[in-house]
Amino acid sequence: MLGPRVVGQQVTIYLDGRTLTAEEGEPIAAALWAHGVRVLRRTRKSGEPRGVFCALGRCTDCVMTVDGQPNVRTCVTAVRDGMRIETGRPPRTEGPVEPSAVPAQSPVPIPRKTPPTLPDQEPQVTIVGAGPAGLSAAALLGELGAQVTLYDENPVAGGQLAKQIHRFFGSKEHYAGVRGFEIARLLEARARNAGVRILLDTTVFGIYPDLVLGLYQPGRPVWFERARQLILAVGATERGLPFPGWTLPGVMGAGAAQTLMNVHRVLPGRRAVMVGAGNVGLIVAYQLLQAGAQVAAVVDAAPSIGGYHVHAAKLRRYGVPILTEHTVVAARGESSVERVTIGRLLPGGGFDPASLQDLEADLVCLAVGLTPQVELAQMAGCRIRWDAALGGHVVEVDENLQTSVPGVYVSGDLSGVEEASIAMEEGRLAAVACAEQLGLLDAETAQAEKGACRQRLRALRNQDRGEARP
Repeated sequence: MLGPRVVGQQVTIYLDGRTLTAEEGEPIAAALWAHGVRVLRRTRKSGEPRGVFCALGRCTDCVMTVDGQPNVRTCVTAVRDGMRIETGRPPRTEGPVEPSAVPAQSPVPIPRKTPPTLPDQEPQVTIVGAGPAGLSAAALLGELGAQVTLYDENPVAGGQLAKQIHRFFGSKEHYAGVRGFEIARLLEARARNAGVRILLDTTVFGIYPDLVLGLYQPGRPVWFERARQLILAVGATERGLPFPGWTLPGVMGAGAAQTLMNVHRVLPGRRAVMVGAGNVGLIVAYQLLQAGAQVAAVVDAAPSIGGYHVHAAKLRRYGVPILTEHTVVAARGESSVERVTIGRLLPGGGFDPASLQDLEADLVCLAVGLTPQVELAQMAGCRIRWDAALGGHVVEVDENLQTSVPGVYVSGDLSGVEEASIAMEEGRLAAVACAEQLGLLDAETAQAEKGACRQRLRALRNQDRGEARP
């Protein structure tokens, strides 16, 4: 069961004139969801309802007007006492968009093409992304004596680790037996103890010629810094799955459900259908049960379960059906999800009419894979290639994880979506390569360390997929 939600001082907020209480510092969307508010906005043209979908600030489903400012991403904007929130205006039937519907100033000001004067002191290594890959790289580089700055757009470090409450498998070296959010804290502490400068709530919105980064923090003018060596570790984002009703409030990514449930202690729904029987789907379905929700079914289009069978066994002990070769046909509800139709897929396409089932549910979680966030790498000029098995468009790298742009490295999901333990090891490999370039490691030591990293990566990939990645 979820414990008490009281994590900070209570504040008063106003939703369309209605007085509500919230916990200081929690996101607006989480506070509203805790009060049973599912419809956060309505689309401008048709008036269709929208709710929480990504909980990462990467989509527009949760944008609302806050203290007169339109288009505020409420899933990543913290409440404060006296805040006034508006759901939105009724749908437009004709005529142009009113000027008041357009924000007077973008939340992230668009920079000039020619950056202003840069600071004299530049870090030896700049890292973007404080997930398992970025933190591992930062910690090792700091311990080797490098001057490192690490940026992340989130208020806490750890990336996906920050919302994971299950214990990890694997080796002691990769924190086996430790819960994900505890691993995040350990990695952050190690990096800070090594002298790494970590700036959270900081968005890298662009990479310009000569590896000039454009940066933004709320309440501060944009600024620019040049990277001498750059490691991009910005991870991946959840995929959607279109079906009739998939935009209804109550349909969300499995990661969004984890964020609401494990970080903000808000139950995302009372009865769920999980789409995806990989590790993420199975683990989040079990966490929903632990939090007090019911799981009507886990469905997956694949012919077999993709995650570890130990996770599937936990669900089956609770009587949760895991249906392979099945998917969601439709989600229905007046203003949010109320019922979900599932069905068995036919080999030639479509659904078996005899297999269709209507399930009572107010939550559909999508755990259907991740897509690498390659946009910053593209801005830096890195070559991108398509690999469906690794998540789609991925950054092309050499054996040291260096991209086609000298001095730019990636680690974690940018070169292929894999497990957190692999992201940590890739962070170390990129760090060793950077340290060698900076003269912090001699060639012989660097080669030995890189060889050890590659060996561990091969072992981890054999364990996870039964075969080594080239």
